[in-house]
Amino acid sequence: MKKTRFFIVALGAATLLASQLTHAQDKPRVEMKTSLGSVVIELDRTAAPKSVDNFLEYVKSGHFEGTVFHRVIKNFMAQGGGFDKALAQKATRAPVVNEGEAAEKAGLKNDRGTIAMARTNDPHSGTAQFFINLKDNAFLNSSAAKANVPPQCKVDAPPPQCARFGWGYTAFGRVVSGMDVVDKMADVPTGSGGPFPTDVPQTQIVIEKVTLLTK
Repeated sequence: MKKTRFFIVALGAATLLASQLTHAQDKPRVEMKTSLGSVVIELDRTAAPKSVDNFLEYVKSGHFEGTVFHRVIKNFMAQGGGFDKALAQKATRAPVVNEGEAAEKAGLKNDRGTIAMARTNDPHSGTAQFFINLKDNAFLNSSAAKANVPPQCKVDAPPPQCARFGWGYTAFGRVVSGMDVVDKMADVPTGSGGPFPTDVPQTQIVIEKVTLLTK
């Protein structure tokens, strides 16, 4: 009887451990230490696997250390990860495919507190830069982008320039601790700096270190 009970307890412990390991793999957490405080972000590999793996590669390489939040717009978002303290752009890995539609279907949207891939007009141009949503920004979601495709692009053979329409911005995680730190970023006065005419924090917000947390 004692052996049976021990087996049941051991089996239960093993099942719990396996569940915890799966969660850690599917939803790894990182701590982002900034000059304003620390932010813990839970990434969601089940919603945006390529975007999460891409971000973690930059974490492992130390890419983010010494970069700044170079674009902060109050009541919108805080963007960083691509420029150093001199506002010089850092070299990056190859871009990743846009996963906005899949992430949204999985329930991860550009809501307040989510982290998303920054990009150019090319929907598949995301690399190291990211932004944290300061409010719900539904217009950045894939569904909103698809609803706003220009009429001239809704044809059987759309012109090449239509390729950039119908894509949103890929959310790939959310802040689970330290959102007050992100809100503080929005209170820093902004202006011109480096190659940017506006929205640059006049007191630098530096990313000191990003660390993958173990559970």
